[in-house]
Amino acid sequence: MNRGRRLEKIFNSTDDYEVFVELLRETSEMWNIRIAAYCLMPNHYHILVQTPEANLSRSMRHLNGIYTQNFNRRNNYDGTLFRGRYKSILVSADDYLLQLVRYIHRSPLKAGLVKTINKYRWSSHKGYLSAAGKWDWLDKKFILSMLTPKKKDWLKEYRKFIKKDCDESVSGALDGKRWPVFLGPDSFIDRVKSEYDAGKTDDEIPQARSLVPEKEQIINSVCGYYSIDTDELFVSRRGQFNEPRNVAIYLFRRLRRDRLTQICEEFKMQKYSSVSSVIERVKARLAVDKQLKKCVEKISDDVIKSQEQI
Repeated sequence: MNRGRRLEKIFNSTDDYEVFVELLRETSEMWNIRIAAYCLMPNHYHILVQTPEANLSRSMRHLNGIYTQNFNRRNNYDGTLFRGRYKSILVSADDYLLQLVRYIHRSPLKAGLVKTINKYRWSSHKGYLSAAGKWDWLDKKFILSMLTPKKKDWLKEYRKFIKKDCDESVSGALDGKRWPVFLGPDSFIDRVKSEYDAGKTDDEIPQARSLVPEKEQIINSVCGYYSIDTDELFVSRRGQFNEPRNVAIYLFRRLRRDRLTQICEEFKMQKYSSVSSVIERVKARLAVDKQLKKCVEKISDDVIKSQEQI
């Protein structure tokens, strides 16, 4: 989802809407993303998309950038159109996904733009009702098959499904000012945390920084393993390999993907280049020191487990 800066309109005319829909189709083909649903509202849009090639950022940059250029040229405007980077939620492929389709398609009705969603022109709802070839780019088959495996009953089941009100758990999450990182059952959220928190921060998920472990988790795990006080991690001894301190610095980089300047400040170091040197020394020792490697793996496992329990 993205909206206009200061809640301003991002669609001023029929041409604007048509250009955006065409760009959606073009983006899906160019970047191999699968658009399952969309709804264009006067000052914001919703898109439900699957990215087999994990290229959400690149495809959204194309969509928002090209549309902004076209919008400004047609409307004689200049500058940014959207209030910032898009928001996104990682959604599980179960009932939550179906609920999200319903939320998106019923948005114009909820906003009072139409009395029936069949009257709204700028969403993929009509694509779900139509068998026309112009909708072939819309990836609706997977959604419809979730309603019923019988293809002949897809339209009937979809009509029944879309008439019902949105689930409160979904509408409540999306109507709030702060979006959740995930939408799905606890088992889905736990699995994603387990897969992505250990040094796999992903730019494709704008909120992915919330998946990484807290600084305190790493510090506590390192101190606990070495049976030392926290203060000892922040003492630099010239000419000595302060193993606990160096391991903590290494894990800040590996598990949190913190910038060198951030780590430099955290560990009260004078130059960020010193941080890089520490990390490289740890890497070199890990390649030959089995005991150190075992130590780092044990601490990493402890951090990951504590993260999963949050």
